[in-house]
Amino acid sequence: VRAQGDTYQVVADVSQFEPPDIVVTTSNCYVAIQAEKVAEDGTVCDTFTHKCQLPEDTDPMSVSCTLTEAGTLVITARRR
Repeated sequence: VRAQGDTYQVVADVSQFEPPDIVVTTSNCYVAIQAEKVAEDGTVCDTFTHKCQLPEDTDPMSVSCTLTEAGTLVITARRR
């Protein structure tokens, strides 16, 4: 987590996954990123999991995320 002005950002490289394979959830000031690539035969061939705690002065209702064309997931939350 890094602070930039009045926001916090969490950045993750998920370029090996397609957008539908990526799930971002928030709960109790934690952000969790989960991604799973499934092969054509139904087996899981790659996974990514990351969980981090947001600072206490984060507005939990302001959390949003963006996926860049290069496959970088940027999660942003405003500070109170």
